[in-house]
Amino acid sequence: MNDLWNQISLFWGWLTEPSQWQGDNGIPHRTLEHLYYTGVALFAAAVIGLALGLLVGHTGRGGFLAISVANVARAIPTFGLVLFIVVIEYSITPVLVALVALAVPPILVNTFEGVRGVDADAKDAARGMGMTGWGVLWRAELPMALPLILLGLRTSAIQVVATATIAAYPGFGGLGRYIIDGLARNDYQLVVGGTVLVVLLALIVQLVFAGLRRLVVSPGLLGSARSS
Repeated sequence: MNDLWNQISLFWGWLTEPSQWQGDNGIPHRTLEHLYYTGVALFAAAVIGLALGLLVGHTGRGGFLAISVANVARAIPTFGLVLFIVVIEYSITPVLVALVALAVPPILVNTFEGVRGVDADAKDAARGMGMTGWGVLWRAELPMALPLILLGLRTSAIQVVATATIAAYPGFGGLGRYIIDGLARNDYQLVVGGTVLVVLLALIVQLVFAGLRRLVVSPGLLGSARSS
């Protein structure tokens, strides 16, 4: 209990210093950098994961290969991604590539499972209404798969927010800058401050996706998701 209180005191003391809210090393600037890395990586991963997941889930072709590759990618350790960043080249591009590689699997797998899991009777009814194959995908399969798709996006977003701290390892910015610099200087207050900010940002992301889910998912699907 005392350790927890000490950590809270350290974080609060660091957070309330006026210098932490100014300049290139201030919390607002570092948070924007972190959000930039996260947003770019998540957008690229969503384009790749959603496109492949919808295509494979709808057609049923290549599903085993796509899921196998995604599961292999999930097994890549974060430290391996860091080494990848340092070895390839000194630029932000490998950082973003590593984050995209981390974010694609949950999006791809959940999109595939969501589309493939749509009830066959619903798809038959859509075809009976004269919808084409792509019409069935966009107007029947996709809306019913949204809960799982959003879950995959949320999982990827939280993982990227947490892992984007590695951008600071080769010398770039983001909230990981506080953690890396704090470890280098043996500044425990800086490490705690950076860590708590990353956790808070991940919680905010989770709340955003919870609100988005309520906004875009059909109430009937929300009710069935709660009961399952």
